[in-house]
Amino acid sequence: MTKLIKSGAYAQDNFVPVADDATLPDGAVLVSLARFQKERDSLLERNTPIGLKLQSHENPEILGADVNRLSLIALEFPKFRDGRAFSWARILRTRLGFTGEIRAVGDFLYDQVNYQHRVGFDAWEVPDHFTLPLFQRALTEMTDVYQPSAD
Repeated sequence: MTKLIKSGAYAQDNFVPVADDATLPDGAVLVSLARFQKERDSLLERNTPIGLKLQSHENPEILGADVNRLSLIALEFPKFRDGRAFSWARILRTRLGFTGEIRAVGDFLYDQVNYQHRVGFDAWEVPDHFTLPLFQRALTEMTDVYQPSAD
């Protein structure tokens, strides 16, 4: 079971994850890149919030101008040692100017949360044992940084 943390608090996830072959429900949806590319026009015509889940090998630059028509981009960490989502988040914020929610999903570690935040993540799907005090500590534990970031 996972929980969503946004703005330093637990939050309701308003996006319904939808499989590529499933019927779209009313309201905000979270779809794969493959489904978005296949059904782009009909998804955008729905006039409801659209979220996109990118796997770690999927570069968000492929979205072009459509990036700013999305409300959420969830970036997957398939393994904690796969850091491509860090680069994708920074590219989304700095190069593509994305202002929507960037959500970390998958297998990431406590000590990666601070840098995730620095490169542009503003929401996290966390396991039940990851408490709000632990999250706050993860954000503030490192005070001296040397790497460039989006903040």
